[in-house]
Amino acid sequence: MKRPLVGTFALALFGAGALTGLATSPAAAQEAPQAKAKAPSFEGTVALSNCSGSVVKMPNSKPDDKALVLSNGHCLEEGMPDPGTVVTDQPSSRGFTVLKADGSDAGQIKATKLAYATMTDTDISLYETDSTYKDIESEYGVKALELNAEHPEKGKAITVVSGYWKETYSCQIDDFVHQLKEGGWTQKDSIRYTADCKTKGGTSGSPIVDDATGKIVGINNTGNEDGEECTMNNPCEVDENGKVTVRKGINYGQQTYLIAPCVAEGNKIDLGREGCELPKP
Repeated sequence: MKRPLVGTFALALFGAGALTGLATSPAAAQEAPQAKAKAPSFEGTVALSNCSGSVVKMPNSKPDDKALVLSNGHCLEEGMPDPGTVVTDQPSSRGFTVLKADGSDAGQIKATKLAYATMTDTDISLYETDSTYKDIESEYGVKALELNAEHPEKGKAITVVSGYWKETYSCQIDDFVHQLKEGGWTQKDSIRYTADCKTKGGTSGSPIVDDATGKIVGINNTGNEDGEECTMNNPCEVDENGKVTVRKGINYGQQTYLIAPCVAEGNKIDLGREGCELPKP
């Protein structure tokens, strides 16, 4: 994974928001580069103690709902969840520094609970905070990023926006990976970036923003650093036939459209909702 920048244990984890995989240089995106809309800003992104993240709203979120913060499962303060583990409704007082559009600090918000986290099939954490979207906008002038509820498309221009580093990484969606294996963890239908997105430790949890819509389509989580096969910080790709491919220097993210069907009225996680396919405890 892209290493959370905190402690020896975390450094043994995924690099800055990414599980990594091996391979030769990636195939070029099949579609011609798109004309970029206005480059995504830092507005709504957050810096964690060891990773990046974002204040995110669902298609059905309301201004008075308690705001959600999205990051990686491997960025949890207590360490990475074991394979097969799903964490829900755990008390938390974790703090987040909210950023303005220009990357400057707007202020702090605090979690009341870890609503959901896992590193099984995906790599996400969702915190419920003590601030509403309206609170954050009125106090800090910052709007949340909206989650796209549709599967992203190959070839789309994207930007990975890191609140930790206050840096952006622009490239395209190169393709989707059937299985991405790293250490004992497996993610499914992962986003592979073209080589331009050279993410690093601390970028874990950064939103992947569709340049054309400004909506979140994924979350940055890993990359293959050394060319090793399926080891920590060296994820490998496994196709439908079991063929393993290693792409040294290539980075990956996890799709986030799966989250939307699992969030009920009031921004409450409900894994029993129709259409919810996130892993369950």
